[in-house]
Amino acid sequence: MSAALASLSTIAVVVFAISSMLSVGLALSWRQIAARLSHARGVVRALVANFVLVPLLVYIVLEIFTLERPLGIGLFLVASAAGAPFLVKLTEAAESDMPLAATLLVLLLPVTIVYMPLVVPLVLPQAEVSAAMIAQPLVLTMLLPLAIGLTIRERAEQWAARLQPPLARLATIALVVLIAATVLANLPAIQSIFRTAAILATFILLGGAFIIGYLLGGRQRRAREVLALGTAQRNIAAATVVASQAVHDPAVVAMVIVSSFIGFVILFPAAAVMRRRRQAREVAAH
Repeated sequence: MSAALASLSTIAVVVFAISSMLSVGLALSWRQIAARLSHARGVVRALVANFVLVPLLVYIVLEIFTLERPLGIGLFLVASAAGAPFLVKLTEAAESDMPLAATLLVLLLPVTIVYMPLVVPLVLPQAEVSAAMIAQPLVLTMLLPLAIGLTIRERAEQWAARLQPPLARLATIALVVLIAATVLANLPAIQSIFRTAAILATFILLGGAFIIGYLLGGRQRRAREVLALGTAQRNIAAATVVASQAVHDPAVVAMVIVSSFIGFVILFPAAAVMRRRRQAREVAAH
């Protein structure tokens, strides 16, 4: 049963990543993304938030909390990985800036592919992490579908309009299946972690990452919202690849999964609050 749930979780990850990135690409254009990437200050702020301040925050958190080594490693891997496809669903739930969310993914994913193989061996000398190991699943399930969706939108806009809604629904279904299967498949390990200080440490890390992103998001409210969500939602897929293929410790994988679950607990309510506040402002404006 556990093996079947693990397989279902793996399939759901792939389906969710591909369908959500295709959906985003079909709804946007290359010009929208290029326009966002041309803002150098915003790019620098996003990079500093995700690859300087969040890793610094996890270092401080691990100095404060005495965690078992596998749990500390798992939390470090989570903090080192940015650019998660879940940002698309979070931004949609917040009714915020989807082109900016897609641009943030395009920016953070390649940097994560380069960043993790450089940083992880410094902290975990025993881990054998190659750029190819991290890059392949991220490129195939995220960057490539996004590029395909953008290209279809550019060349066949009517087809893009037809395909986008069912793909968005498929991404939602896959996300629900992913959460349920992942929790059920790893329930014993997750339960053991919930009896440790690692839970509080994860809440502090992800909550702090949200604040970092919001503070560095600039003057526009939607930009602050997207960077807050994008900085707090770490790339669990990349962290899981490294945890399972380079560290080879089930407890590390379980910690990554728990961090993902806590991210959902924090960020989907946060996105809902953002949406309600925007709706309230629109009502007040009229």
